[in-house]
Order: sequence, then C-alpha cells, then structure tokens
Amino acid sequence: STVVFGLFWECLQIDENVQREIINHRSLRHPNIVRFKEVILTPTHLAIVMEYASGGELFERICSAGRFGEDEARFFFQQLISGVSYCHAMQVCHRDLKLENTLLDGSPAPRLKICDFGYSKSSVLHSQPKSTVGTPAYIAPEVLLRQEYDGKIADVWSCGVTLYVMLFGGYPFEDPEEPKDFRKTIQRILNVQYNIPDTVQISQECRDLIAKIFVFDPAARISIPDIKTHEWFLKNLPADLMDERTIGSQFEEADQPLQSVDTIMQIISEATIPPAGSLGLNLYMADNLDLDDDMDLDSESELDIDSSGEIIYAL
Repeated sequence: STVVFGLFWECLQIDENVQREIINHRSLRHPNIVRFKEVILTPTHLAIVMEYASGGELFERICSAGRFGEDEARFFFQQLISGVSYCHAMQVCHRDLKLENTLLDGSPAPRLKICDFGYSKSSVLHSQPKSTVGTPAYIAPEVLLRQEYDGKIADVWSCGVTLYVMLFGGYPFEDPEEPKDFRKTIQRILNVQYNIPDTVQISQECRDLIAKIFVFDPAARISIPDIKTHEWFLKNLPADLMDERTIGSQFEEADQPLQSVDTIMQIISEATIPPAGSLGLNLYMADNLDLDDDMDLDSESELDIDSSGEIIYAL
C-alpha cells in the first residue's frame, strides 16, 4: 500500500514524548487509525513512515462544506468512535482528538483515520494523565483543572466537540463575539456554556447525545461503550463497524509494522546520540526539556496560551 513520511523530528528534539508517540502508534492496528509502518533515521532527523491518507484532513472537508448534514456527521462520528474505542481497548488514550488529527482516505465514502499520537498516553506504560495538553477548543474541563483525570473520558469530550463542529460549522465553547480569545473559551468550557444554533435543525436523539457528552463531571459523562449503544449512533451504522471482533482481521500480514519494538527503541536511542562537536548543546537541551508528568502541577504557575492556541505553562 502507499506510504508517506508523516512526522519528522530533529535528532536534538527527541525525548520521551517522541518515544511515546512512536511506541503507542505502532501498537495500534485498526481501519480508523492511520497505519504505522516504520521509523527511519537520517543524519539529522528521525521520521515515521505511515499510511498515506489521500483525502486530507476532515477539517478541510468541513471548511469546504461549511458544515455537514446530520447523516454525514454521524457517518464520520461512528468511525471516530470506532477508532477511539479500539485505542481505549488497547489502553491508549489520545488526549488531542480534533478535526486536524483526523484524516480521510480517497474512497467515495471516505474512511476516517485518526493520526498524531504525540499526546497519547498508555495506562500500561505510563502514569495516570494529569497534564494540560491539547488544543483549547477541544479540551475537557477536568483537563483544564490540572488534576489527575481519566484520559478515556476526556477523549469523549473531544469527540463531542468534533461532532458539534461537523454539525454546526463552529466550535461549541468559543465566545461568539471574540472567538480567538482562548481565555474566554476556557472559561466557557469550565462553565459548560454552549448553544445549539436555531438555524440548524437536528434530531432530538442527536441533541440528547450532545447533552450527555458535554457534562462537567467526568463520572456523569457518557462513556464510549454507552455512546456505541445510543440510539442516534446506531442509526445507519455501517456493517463493518458492528462487530469489532472482526476489525483486526481486516489487516493483512503485509500491513503489519516492519520493525519490532526493540528495533524501534534501538533506532530512537541512536537518534539521540549527538554528532561530533554537539554534545554540549544536546545535554543543554535535555536538561531543559520538562516532560509533562514532571511538571509541578500544584505550583503557582499560571496557565498560558501561545498564539497557535496550544496550551503552555508560564513558570
């Protein structure tokens, strides 16, 4: 099958986050997840080779259409939930689900492909998530509060934002008057302040699902298994999504990763070895790269947001 170089890192930028993304992505084999092929090391960069999604981003498709009708939105939401459900079954939470991280293949009825596992976390390999990562418009309230949280339930919230944008062509928690004011977006998320536009007609079942997703208390929020039994989700559910036990068998032997975990870890290790004359710089960067789980989340540091909308910490 066609492949593409998907992500590149300069060798001096490689840390445990890069390692986590590669290992988590390699472990996932599902029709709604971009297939991982291998990692390649060049003299200056480490690269992931992955499946080519010729349909581009789901985000671009919505921008072109303005918004989707309810049936089309459901078609893509069903695939998104199928892929996320599989990730969770593999004990991986994505933590940065958004339209820009969902790609499409080139088929007439496009298959959705989840990508970009840079913020992902495995409960098998890593501790309980507690860092604030992701893009503000999609982040669940409990993540913003910087407490330990269930990454799987936080993913549900992000799926709900994706559904809302598909249906209405805008983000649920942006301030209508100042959509680029990320601080106002965050406050509206914490207040669960959103509206269903009167200009768009959606079914009562769809309204019910959205209301069950956008719940402040993670314990009261609908779960992925419950979404999969919701009346709105089940309508026109594609046959290949009905029995998840057969999904893994859709991959042929040729589609399996070309490298073992040990081989990949060896390549990553080689990538971190500085070239002659650059040892000092590499050590300096390593000393100054704070992994998200090493951050003092109880400190007086304030939440800040850079111009791209990514959340950062002002220490």
